[in-house]
Amino acid sequence: MSVNDRPTGQQQTGTYDSAFLRACRREPVPHTPVWFMRQAGRSLPEYRKVREGIAMLDSCTRPELVTEITLQPVRRHHVDAAVYYSDIVVPLKAIGIDLDIKPGVGPVVENPIRTRADLDRLRPLEPGDVAYVTEAVRMLVQELGSTPLIGFAGAPFTLASYLIEGGPSRNHEHTKALMYGDPELWADLLDRLAVITSAFLDVQIEAGASAVQLFDSWVGALSPADYRRSVMPASAKVFEAVAHHGVPRIHFGVGTGELLGLLGEAGADVVGVDWRIPLDEAARRVGPGKALQGNIDPAVLFAPREAVETKAREVLDAAAGLEGHIFNLGHGVLPTTDPDALTHLAEYVHTQTAR
Repeated sequence: MSVNDRPTGQQQTGTYDSAFLRACRREPVPHTPVWFMRQAGRSLPEYRKVREGIAMLDSCTRPELVTEITLQPVRRHHVDAAVYYSDIVVPLKAIGIDLDIKPGVGPVVENPIRTRADLDRLRPLEPGDVAYVTEAVRMLVQELGSTPLIGFAGAPFTLASYLIEGGPSRNHEHTKALMYGDPELWADLLDRLAVITSAFLDVQIEAGASAVQLFDSWVGALSPADYRRSVMPASAKVFEAVAHHGVPRIHFGVGTGELLGLLGEAGADVVGVDWRIPLDEAARRVGPGKALQGNIDPAVLFAPREAVETKAREVLDAAAGLEGHIFNLGHGVLPTTDPDALTHLAEYVHTQTAR
C-alpha cells in the first residue's frame, strides 16, 4: 500500500482528505497546512499547569494526561495536525534501560552502552510494554475527529547517541569513536534500535496515528559519506518496516542541509528541512517525488509580528513551486516562545495560502 492509496481502516478515513495528509501525498490543498514541532509543551501555560509536579517520563505513561497535552495546541493554535505527546526515549525506558530526563539537561542514561555485552540490554519492544501509548492514541483519534494525529519516534542514530554518550553531547565523540572503531558492533546496535523504533511506530499507527515522523535530531553531526555507510541502512529499515501501513512517513534532522537527499533516499515520503537553507534549494537537493516540511527559524517568533510575517512570507514564496509543502518551524518551539505568536503565525499562513 502506498501513501496515495485510500486507507481501508475506519480510523483513517476521517482524516484522509485533511490538508495535512493531502500535502504529504503532494495533492492539491485548500491551504498550506501548519503544525509545529514541540507544539505540545513548555511554551503553553496550560501545559505547565497540568504537568506541575509530574516527571516528564511519568507524564508520558498517563493516557488521559497525554491526550490533554496533545490536544492543547490544536485548541489554541488551530493547527492542521496534532503530534503525539511523548519523548524519543520512551521505548528505551519501556524495555528496561535505566534512564531519566533531567530538567535542563535532557535524557541521561545511567550505564551507557559501549560494548557488545551491552547489546543484551536492548531487547525487542512488545506492544504490551507501551499499552499506555495504544490507549492514549485511541483516545486522541476519537477526540481529534478529522484532524490527523502524527506519531513519532527517535531515529536509530540519535537514540544510539544518547545511549553511548550517556546523555546529550556537543561533539558525539564516544558515538563516533564506536562508529569508526567497531563498525560491526555499531551496525548491530543500530539494527537493534531500528527494530525497537519500528515496533514503537507500529503501535502508534495500529492505534490510529495518521502519519509518523522519525526524529534524527543529532544526525547533522555526520558527513554524507558516514551517513550513507553507517546510519542510512538502519533508518531505511525503519521506514520499510512501517511502509505496509500506508501512512505518510516524515524524516527530520537538524543541521542536515548536506544530507537532505539521503534523508529522502532512506524512504521518507516527506523530508523535514531546518531553517539553514531555503525550501527551493532543499527541493533541488531532495529531488522529485517528496513533499517538504518546514522551515522558519524558531527564534524568529521572538521578533515583532511584522518581522515574523516577513519571514513566513519568504518561506511560502520559496515553497510556491513545490508539490506538497507543510509549514513548520525549522526545529522545535522554544520554551519561552509567546503562544500568541504561534497562533498568529498559523492564522497568517492559512490566510495567505487560502485557495
